[in-house]
Amino acid sequence: MSGFLFVVPPLVGHINPAVGVADLLLARGHRVAWACADPGLVGRLAGDRAPVFPCAGPVPGVGEARRPPDLRGPEALKFLWEWYLLPLAEAMAPGVRAAVETFRPDVVVADQQAFSGGLVAERAGLPWATSATTSAEFADPLAGLPRVTEWLAERLAGLRRSIGDPAGDTDPRFSPHLVLAFSTVELAGPPATARGGPIHWVGPSITARPAEPGFPWDWLDPGRATVLVTLGTANTDAGGRFLAVCREALRARADRMQAVVVDPGNTLGADVASSRGGIPSPNGTGPYGAQPSPGHDKDLLVLPSVPQLALLERVDAVVCHAGHNTVCEALWHGVPLVVAPIRDDQPVVAGQVVDAGAGVRVRFGRVTAARLGAALDAVLHEPGHRAAAERIGRAFRAAGGAPAAADSLEQLAWEYR
Repeated sequence: MSGFLFVVPPLVGHINPAVGVADLLLARGHRVAWACADPGLVGRLAGDRAPVFPCAGPVPGVGEARRPPDLRGPEALKFLWEWYLLPLAEAMAPGVRAAVETFRPDVVVADQQAFSGGLVAERAGLPWATSATTSAEFADPLAGLPRVTEWLAERLAGLRRSIGDPAGDTDPRFSPHLVLAFSTVELAGPPATARGGPIHWVGPSITARPAEPGFPWDWLDPGRATVLVTLGTANTDAGGRFLAVCREALRARADRMQAVVVDPGNTLGADVASSRGGIPSPNGTGPYGAQPSPGHDKDLLVLPSVPQLALLERVDAVVCHAGHNTVCEALWHGVPLVVAPIRDDQPVVAGQVVDAGAGVRVRFGRVTAARLGAALDAVLHEPGHRAAAERIGRAFRAAGGAPAAADSLEQLAWEYR
């Protein structure tokens, strides 16, 4: 029996892939614990099967960590590092050290954006693995930005002096012992640079999630194509215009397609109420807590959240922001995509989708209803996109997912025992 400490940022897309791995390690008789700046979020996603050590840290989207919604490109990436990732590492470090001292893990599993995990493990002399929940870093997204690269190198060096082993030189995003990449080269392509230790391409960690009651499955019309539109959990303040464009494009095609639109911030306003209404759940309220109203939109269902994995088994295309988790979950199900990247790793992931032939890219801030509609028509009716999505899905399944990741971590613990 070995002990594994998962160090994760308080971000859904970075916790979810680790949950399946942690559950398997627990099922195999190992000890598992978590360290995170939002223990409640870990509890909601991972349950109460393992202890969670609390850490300090900025809350995404709050205070200085609230990024202006119109910030794009290199400035958005620099903001992410300067106002969120680096302060998060500094703030989490004491909590991670306390977790290491109390839990005494054999291996630390550090998310690629939770730098304190690897640096604290390095100083404690523990083996650690990188959990790469997005494949963007393997493409070296800063390669064309030498000034940003130099600035980041200086900041990481300072972080190492305060948290890690000052004599070390490992990039805290790439463990020298093991890098778990939750993708495959069929989507991500070969790494642009060789950093860190061996990369194990394990594919997405797709595991069952707690059931979300109340989704109106009977609303889906088997006689029309179904499209899922989602911008993930971290873009509610930036998606109003884009979701309105999607609504226009989809309604123009209502004779042949219907759509489920995820709108957690209610950016579509009154239209949300009309599309939710008239589809009551068994307890008398509308889906996901919405109040029913007379009549409903038979072509567009707008909800604050959906059971995404279950829904992906029933949809024909996905329109999204090119978030790594959403892209991988769609491709796992062989569903082609229209990708509209907003910022951070999303342009890199969108490029991977297009290069693999599994989707069409549109411009998030400038796309028109006509252009979005044409992209939807392409992924639904040109067979090459679906064939590519299905090919990547087969590669994902062959890579092994959570079981393969758990095997690699067990091997790492055995080698350093």
